[in-house]
Amino acid sequence: MREPAIFEGATRSPRLGQTPKVWLLMGHRAGDNSQVQALGEALGWPFEIKRFVYQPWEQLVNLPFVSSLIGVVKERSTRLTPPWPDLVLSAGRRNEPIARWIRRQAGGHVRLVHVGRPWAALERWDLVVTTRQYRLPALPNVLHNETPLHRVTTERLAEAGAVWQPRLAHLPRPWIAVLAGGPSGPYPFDARSGTRLARDASALASRLGGSLLITTSARTPAPAVEALRRDVSVPAFVYDWRPGDPENPYFAFLSLAEQLIVTGDSVSMMTEACSTGKPVFLFDTGEGRFAMREHEGTGPPWWQCLDRAHLRAVIYRIGMLYGPTRWTRDIRLVQKLLVDSGRAAWLGDGAPVASPPPLRDVERAAARVRALFEPVVLPPPPAS
Repeated sequence: MREPAIFEGATRSPRLGQTPKVWLLMGHRAGDNSQVQALGEALGWPFEIKRFVYQPWEQLVNLPFVSSLIGVVKERSTRLTPPWPDLVLSAGRRNEPIARWIRRQAGGHVRLVHVGRPWAALERWDLVVTTRQYRLPALPNVLHNETPLHRVTTERLAEAGAVWQPRLAHLPRPWIAVLAGGPSGPYPFDARSGTRLARDASALASRLGGSLLITTSARTPAPAVEALRRDVSVPAFVYDWRPGDPENPYFAFLSLAEQLIVTGDSVSMMTEACSTGKPVFLFDTGEGRFAMREHEGTGPPWWQCLDRAHLRAVIYRIGMLYGPTRWTRDIRLVQKLLVDSGRAAWLGDGAPVASPPPLRDVERAAARVRALFEPVVLPPPPAS
């Protein structure tokens, strides 16, 4: 009987047996970039980060079937030149044509892994790492994780916590971190939301005799930030998010806080908070007809819902009800998973379980990517 054969064809790495060369394509969304970096770091292979600036009209030319750099401002973006990678990790619609262009330049010998929901046909990717909010079909090349990928590690938290602990030592403990996101789909985040968050978080800290560690994000609207600052009634440290700030205390807050409150609009922040294993409370940014949960509160009067944020929320909700599923996402599916699994609880609805099950999605995704580079062992042919 013959020995099993190792098949090496167009779908295998051109440098089988060697450490794959990896490119990470960075986009314009911090959450997407964090997931791509998390996967790249988890693989343990050397990688290069490629950054891009996009043309104002890129949406007109970045079609799902295009393999091109026409939507990129080349003189302000990372140059893409040989030697070509073996693996490209991407996320976001704008980077899809770039990933396909790289594979075409390399003669097809590049694995393409997309995180989130691609706009191109799923069969164009070697692997898609997604979550249930996008409602993608079950296919062999689609990995359905529980939550998005994240970069929270014990080492990263310890390092950030050591830097910030002395700066916060004057605040009474326990420390409760408040991670504020922004409007998302059918859920506005306005000044009224900021006031409710400030009051509810202050009430929790007051009951425990502690203080708040508050951070905003790139998506937090200015009126919500102002209300959040104004209406906090307990000792607090408030960080206003700034792009590229090396002093951003986000990971330090995750490390040092005994409990965490995170707005339910951000799937990434919910995941990062739950990855710590600490008690996590989700805050519903909406009320009434705009609530993330059914029949939560009376909501604002109708004349306060004529602003741009609420009108956009109405349009998005109509899209969820009547449009194709690929046009929208349903973050309630991830919220429900986190609550049902005991990893989180809605603020005001009790507490999460004491020892929630850990999240294993990063390890699961890395294992699936590594499998793309494992030699395929074919069964021996039948004896003649």
